[in-house]
Amino acid sequence: MSVTPIPPLDRKQAAAAVLAAKKRLGLRWENLAEVLGRSTPWSTSALLGQQPLTDEQAAAVGSALDLDQSVVEALTLPPIRGKEAVDTTDPLVYRLTEMVQVYGGAIRELVREEFGDGIVSAIDFELDLERVADPKGDRVKMTMNGKFLPYRVW
Repeated sequence: MSVTPIPPLDRKQAAAAVLAAKKRLGLRWENLAEVLGRSTPWSTSALLGQQPLTDEQAAAVGSALDLDQSVVEALTLPPIRGKEAVDTTDPLVYRLTEMVQVYGGAIRELVREEFGDGIVSAIDFELDLERVADPKGDRVKMTMNGKFLPYRVW
């Protein structure tokens, strides 16, 4: 009797396993960030497949979440970024896209006025998210902090 080999997992499948284990164990993203020794936003992004993890980081998360070795190995694969990584039809993601559509031009002009012609890096980037109490309903405060990269003139 021959055994059919199981194909290796990809980053999306590893992310699904992380989400299931996180829920099963009742953990928060900040708990997993502590395991990784990184910020909560970065760690969440990494465990969803959008940042690289070292073998040591993957093993630590694997231990904390009691993940199969195949999941741990998949966590060390190259990140998946862009449209493949995010469901843009998800209501929250769609609204973030809408925010850029409405305010993107203004942000571009304000950055250009303050810094000159260039971009805000998504590579040298930090994100913070906090809950702000409001009597009319709690608010979400997002701080995006990216390095300014001027266009080079030659």
